[in-house]
Amino acid sequence: MYVENTVDRVVILAAGLGTRLKWMTRNRPKALMKIQDEAAIVHVIRQLVGQGIRDIAINTHHHADILMDYLGNGSKWGINIHFSQETELLDSGGGVRTALEVLSGEGLVLVHNADVMADVNVQSLAKRCPEGGCALALVANPVHHPNGDFAIKHGLVSLQGEPRYTFSGVSVWHDCVFKDYAADTSFSLLEPMRKMMEEQRCAGLLHRGQWFDIGRPKDVIRANREWVTS
Repeated sequence: MYVENTVDRVVILAAGLGTRLKWMTRNRPKALMKIQDEAAIVHVIRQLVGQGIRDIAINTHHHADILMDYLGNGSKWGINIHFSQETELLDSGGGVRTALEVLSGEGLVLVHNADVMADVNVQSLAKRCPEGGCALALVANPVHHPNGDFAIKHGLVSLQGEPRYTFSGVSVWHDCVFKDYAADTSFSLLEPMRKMMEEQRCAGLLHRGQWFDIGRPKDVIRANREWVTS
């Protein structure tokens, strides 16, 4: 059974140390890497606002004050931005679970990596989300991840099978999935993903549009060259 609904809130995961970017994140968070003269996370925010997102929670850790000062409360984009500050890194799942504490509303929530720039149709993704489950946007395997992560069969994502695709870093969840986890605990988002796959409540959408994972210097260069603002 699928949720006939839209999503209007998001958790943006921006707490990572950006170690793969080396000197490029020594004095700033990865989310503020410049892509075509604008911070990567601002590109993400503009994409999401254009698709109906109005409430944003951002988890922070590395250079948190710089990121919070840069973005403010979201009024410049006509939205609400809330920050979930992590004194210790909580991994992707723990970051989402804890950020939900500062995000109003209930039901569907989009989860988007701050270092992923993509034009995924998040409302189409939301419509595929099974009740009490999740929906993942998958992409063709990039050069740095040739074996992929998951397969899609009959619209559902599984750990086994061919062909394989890579998780894009963009997903929609029913927030009830996280009710069994305590806030401020560390766990990977892969943990509830696997559970949803086992219960056949993890849907998949193959995204064929723009997608850049700017976790490496060469990827930042490529995004600066090829990203097309919609």
